[in-house]
Amino acid sequence: MVEEDQYRNTYRNVNERRCVFEKAILSRRCDCMCATRFYLADREGIACDASSAHNRCGHLIRLLRENAKFALKVTAIEGELPHAKEIKVQNGGLLGLQHLLRPDLTAENVIDVSGLATLGERTFGSLEKFPYREIVKSIVAFEGRRRPRSRR
Repeated sequence: MVEEDQYRNTYRNVNERRCVFEKAILSRRCDCMCATRFYLADREGIACDASSAHNRCGHLIRLLRENAKFALKVTAIEGELPHAKEIKVQNGGLLGLQHLLRPDLTAENVIDVSGLATLGERTFGSLEKFPYREIVKSIVAFEGRRRPRSRR
């Protein structure tokens, strides 16, 4: 436990502006033009290179979590959700937003998270005006990697 605490402290010192959608990017389903990968010990991290993008993404993830609360059977959200639910919100939310904004794209990957959020703002007027009812459907439908079944 002490080693994990030391790791977290070092991580915070090395990565002053942690990418809000780090889990989505590390899952290889999303990428971002503002993201920089780095390695600490045997783990990979994602830093955000742009404070304006970081602020926009921070607001977006809070809105995604809040709007998905009922669908995820969560009553209160303080910070990140448990890992599997956070993966659903990040990946499902971004893929749902991409399907709404770019129906011409059939890929199941998001190329630029920051660019997508900016396009959404221009299209809908503000982050609060995104069609969250439709986006939440993608969050609910998103399935992460399945654990390999144990052989018996």
